[in-house]
Amino acid sequence: MRSLVFGLVGALLPLTAFAGQNVTYSSGGGDYEGYMAKAGSASKGLVLVIHDWDGLTDYEVKRADMLAGMGYDAFAVDLYGKGNRPKDTGAKKAETKKLYTDRAKMRALILAGLAEARKMSGGKAVVMGYCFGGAAVLELARSGKASDVAGYATFHGGLKTPDGQSYPQSTAPILIAHGGADTSITMDHVAGLAKELEATKVPYEIQVYSGAPHAFTVFGSKRYRETADMQSWAAFKDFLTTNLGK
Repeated sequence: MRSLVFGLVGALLPLTAFAGQNVTYSSGGGDYEGYMAKAGSASKGLVLVIHDWDGLTDYEVKRADMLAGMGYDAFAVDLYGKGNRPKDTGAKKAETKKLYTDRAKMRALILAGLAEARKMSGGKAVVMGYCFGGAAVLELARSGKASDVAGYATFHGGLKTPDGQSYPQSTAPILIAHGGADTSITMDHVAGLAKELEATKVPYEIQVYSGAPHAFTVFGSKRYRETADMQSWAAFKDFLTTNLGK
């Protein structure tokens, strides 16, 4: 489990506490456990949160709570399976490899999570994710199978488009938050995606934060950069306001 910088989180959240709940659901014959944080009767819309390579942890729970505090229903989806939260690097790589080599399953799992979230929240939806989750967000965007999604946001996520895939012209707006010092996902990848989205006329915005390495939003880690995290979160708040219409 990741440690959290509660001082910063407290500054970003209102004083009201939001009690979320774990939600077990099924997909493809397997059980999955997500986390739902509801804003209440005056919800501005739904945000689906896709986890990093270590599965749904307290990090995504905290982000969902932050979104609920902003007035959005937020559902942190589970792409690994109930109770499957890998701890070491090898296990994390193995779990992501399963989905990178079976992208149809990856898409199906995201859509199953979105369908589950829809049972608990109505209105428009935005899908966002971190690192592996950011790559999964773009996988869904390229699928063209989520016509009810109003926007996509990826934070320090994988940006390369697999051979044979492309973005439909009908793709909803995309926000890309990227660290300028990221050596895993390089600026060449950023430029390549921008060129691709320009060619297909998909609306997008790219935010690059100087000095920010890969995983710059992860509270408490050595890679965490407070300025880049707060700036990217502010950009995401504007993105939600624009695309969820509240």
